[in-house]
Amino acid sequence: MSARLDAGYREAALRTLASTEFDVLVVGGGVVGVGAALDAASRGLSVALVEARDWASGTSSRSSKLVHGGLRYLEQLEFSLVREALRERGLLLKRLAPHLVKPVPFLYPLTHKGWERPYVGAGLMLYDTIGGATSVPMHKHLSRTKALAMSPGLRPDALTGAVRYYDGQVDDARFTMMVARTAAQHGATVVNRAEVTELLRDGVDVVGAVVRDALSGEEIRVRARRVIGATGVWTEANPGFRVQMSKGVHLVVARERIELDTGLIMRTEKSVLFVIPWGQHWIIGTTDTPYSDAPDRPSVTDEDVEYLLQHVNKVLRDPLTVDDIVGTYAGLRPLLAGKNSETAKLSREHAVASPAPGYFVVAGGKYTTYRVMAADVVNAAVRGLGGVAPSLTARLPIHGAVGYRELWDDRIAFASRNGLSVSTVERLLGRYGSAVSELVELIRQDPALAQPVTGAEGYLAVEIVHAVTHEGALDLDDVLSRRTRIAFEYPSRGLACLEHVADLVGARLGWDVSTRHDAIEAYRAGGVMLTA
Repeated sequence: MSARLDAGYREAALRTLASTEFDVLVVGGGVVGVGAALDAASRGLSVALVEARDWASGTSSRSSKLVHGGLRYLEQLEFSLVREALRERGLLLKRLAPHLVKPVPFLYPLTHKGWERPYVGAGLMLYDTIGGATSVPMHKHLSRTKALAMSPGLRPDALTGAVRYYDGQVDDARFTMMVARTAAQHGATVVNRAEVTELLRDGVDVVGAVVRDALSGEEIRVRARRVIGATGVWTEANPGFRVQMSKGVHLVVARERIELDTGLIMRTEKSVLFVIPWGQHWIIGTTDTPYSDAPDRPSVTDEDVEYLLQHVNKVLRDPLTVDDIVGTYAGLRPLLAGKNSETAKLSREHAVASPAPGYFVVAGGKYTTYRVMAADVVNAAVRGLGGVAPSLTARLPIHGAVGYRELWDDRIAFASRNGLSVSTVERLLGRYGSAVSELVELIRQDPALAQPVTGAEGYLAVEIVHAVTHEGALDLDDVLSRRTRIAFEYPSRGLACLEHVADLVGARLGWDVSTRHDAIEAYRAGGVMLTA
């Protein structure tokens, strides 16, 4: 099956929604929803996946971009959660998505002499081994002198020594979209901008849903033997569990503003704070505060910014100011509600419930464990269908993984053959894997697409076009906020590139002058990366 999510695919998918009774209908296009669609489709089931907005438009595009076990959860004695997450990290790094998930080093500064080094060292030794065979380098103890040589941007009095360890990093929105493409490749019918307005019932049984196409306004009655809800913070209360939202805020600053050779992790009074390398930027975060407003548009407040700057500046030789911030973003964690009022202390475990016959919901968990959550909810949903295979996704590569390592080894010759710089090919391989061949074909058809985007020169024009022709992007926000990360990597949410991007997108989506104008104004008025 094709993994090309273009306008033609979407039109055909809408017709299929209307004419097919599916084994499984998945509602929600975050990482768990797309993971559930892939899990079910790879078992041979007929699957539909619908998302009200865009793939990863909620929590799954606004994380810390880490694939990790959660070092602080060891202190909370959540050993099974850490073990499970580290096992998944290893699968993603080595087998499932080596093109999208990469090792990233972190420095853990020590601030107390004596007891702290053996305490932290013991924790990191457990962290390095609890998930089985190591998929990243082991941790290493550093003297104060060596730590400062690796991190000259830190104040000398901010540490007595340090420990370096590794975790995984991912572009969360791109990964989610690539899982959706993989699900389509395995036969799932996947449609974004398709909102469920009500569930269909036969007596007490849930037998499908009414889906509204946001582009045409048409309503489609989608029939399914099982319906899975993977809607994150939009999950309604049910007898099995209740979701508590927690807001996490991140700041983005230019790479040259902090002189570090690695990422940084440090304790705060409530949780931990990361300084995460991200291309030509650093991502600083996160907060962990209860949130009870509407989940559609969490914002970054002055208090959020002050909190993050205050804590990171405690260790920086050259403190950051508000003027150093290039971009911000806020996301909401869908945590399982518990007795503790502090969301930082709530468990990151997940749960599956069945509020009604034929209807199954999953919530909680961590981005890293999306595949386990997906398998668990599909396992629950398919009981009684008969003859369904067990989950296969632990050995099912994500689109772009197969052939990635061979292309990486051949990247110099590949760059020469296609008239691209080696550094450009390396960057594209880290975003597309072997699917880079799709971009090369577009450039072959139109060599002008090999040029940088005006106003966002870190990207090529072909990446904007490919977002529409292969990755299901339907508007400027899809392209700038999730297919690329221009919305938070460039000042003013990338407005300097808006005209060029609108030309590229509009030409592929058939926009007339009025539609193009409206699309630009809509992005100016309300992209997702907003500061209050």
